[in-house]
Amino acid sequence: MMIINQHSLSISIKRTEERYFLTFKAVGKLTHRDYEMIKPLIASALSGCDKPKLDILFDITQFRGWSLRAAWDDVIRGLKHCGEFQRVAVYGSQNWQRLLSKAGNWFIAGEVQYFENRLCAQRWIES
Repeated sequence: MMIINQHSLSISIKRTEERYFLTFKAVGKLTHRDYEMIKPLIASALSGCDKPKLDILFDITQFRGWSLRAAWDDVIRGLKHCGEFQRVAVYGSQNWQRLLSKAGNWFIAGEVQYFENRLCAQRWIES
């Protein structure tokens, strides 16, 4: 039996004037290449806006971690936009994911909350 290790990072971006709502879904173990593919999408979506306000929903229920270089990409991207985050909802299913979201509070100026229910996470972001 052959085991296939799938991984992906999908993103949805909605915009209303200066406010952005981003949804990320991470599956498997992310790589540097995954981040390289979404970087232009985010840059394009935020172009032309001096001080965007970002609300983000991270679905990490199927997330299994990063390669070292992908983790570095994540840190750098987070630091670049940390002052723009308003609310970050982390939707997960495991204790290490809860701890990871608590660590996010150290790096992000906005609020970070962990949820085990996607609907609750989405309602909190939209409130």
